[in-house]
Amino acid sequence: MKGCPVSDFPVVVTGEGVSRQVLSDHPDLMVVAFRFGATGAIGALHDHPHVQSTYVESGRFRFTLGNDEREVGPGDSFVVSSGVTHGCTCLEPGTLVDCFTPRRDDFL
Repeated sequence: MKGCPVSDFPVVVTGEGVSRQVLSDHPDLMVVAFRFGATGAIGALHDHPHVQSTYVESGRFRFTLGNDEREVGPGDSFVVSSGVTHGCTCLEPGTLVDCFTPRRDDFL
């Protein structure tokens, strides 16, 4: 089994109070930690062709998924289908762990 230490992947600031770091990577799958350091930090609305699963490691978030909104907290998870517009607002600082298939080449 071949892998890279997490330290090989840089922390990238994606917005005020928000950063991302690739945790593991393969052409078919990518795991990424998004860290929200402040209440009110925004994960901007966006869409992409990748299927995404999100696991809430810590914190609380209000997510927009298409036309729906939901609040999620530690231990919650959900899937975002390809092409669905989504984003979030941080209600309590924490970390989201997202998996993408195929990988997000734009994150490398």
